Amino acid sequence: MDMNSQPLVSIITPTYNRPEYLKQALTSAVRQTYKNIEIIVSDNCSPENPQPIVESFQDPRIRFSRNEKNIGMFANTMKAFKMARGKYVATLLDDDLWEEEFLEKLVPPLEANPELVLSFCDHYIIDADGKIDREITEYCSKLFQRANLQEGVYQPFYKLGLVDQAIATAMAAVIRREAINWDNIPPEVGGSWDIYLTYLCCSTGMGAYYYPEKLTKYRRHEQTDTMLSGRRNYQAKIRKAQAEMFCLERFMEDEKLKEFKPYFQQKWAKVNTTLGIGLMRAKQIPEARLYFCRSLRQKLNLRTIAALMVSFTPAPIAARF
Repeated sequence: MDMNSQPLVSIITPTYNRPEYLKQALTSAVRQTYKNIEIIVSDNCSPENPQPIVESFQDPRIRFSRNEKNIGMFANTMKAFKMARGKYVATLLDDDLWEEEFLEKLVPPLEANPELVLSFCDHYIIDADGKIDREITEYCSKLFQRANLQEGVYQPFYKLGLVDQAIATAMAAVIRREAINWDNIPPEVGGSWDIYLTYLCCSTGMGAYYYPEKLTKYRRHEQTDTMLSGRRNYQAKIRKAQAEMFCLERFMEDEKLKEFKPYFQQKWAKVNTTLGIGLMRAKQIPEARLYFCRSLRQKLNLRTIAALMVSFTPAPIAARF
């Protein structure tokens, strides 16, 4: 498609306190071979205002907005989505990167087929310095069922999106904007807004198109919620588990997903244990036990049993579990 026939694509970039990463992300956005774009940068009141970084690109396609106070990650992200004017939206988080042909390869399938709600691709895993980790990249492609996924249309795609979790809507997908009610994403989803967005896309009854190339780069570093929640940061662990639990409970209630309910129930039991461990590390022992018991009522698990037993030791010891 030449630029005169290209529909507008809104690139959503919420940001907070990552000036160097933001500069790299925006560089990958402005270098897209697909030219009809707007780049929405929503800064969540970073200590260092990134406006000079944005202005340094001297690109009129970039729209910059800065919150007067920190409104939280979820609200800042939704604000950016609601600012979008494009026919399509795609999320480029401030610490990730796109290959130059990302949009050029993912927009045409959507233009060719109005029954598609999104198109998506595979992605690389990079470290904090931007170096591709080949081993983890291939592991994730297999784990999330993209390694042998054939190019083409998938409709419906509940299993692909919610069970296999093959669709990374936070950095490797282009979505038909008007197909989604952006007010229908509840704040309780928190950092799991991307999987909930996948759920809403599935629920449209429209299809998804897979393009089997690695066209984006997901950066693993110390500031991501995934990394924080896997370490000793119990606040991040609690926050992540609460968001996941909310989503899983919504999925279990949906009659359209009843064939996958046993899978969601197993995940729900595991997340209850994770939340209980986070609460135990926060020395909220009685609350933690409630979640361990909820988990065990769903499924017996050695990790959960061990955590429940440790909860009866002195709080300083239990907090180190």
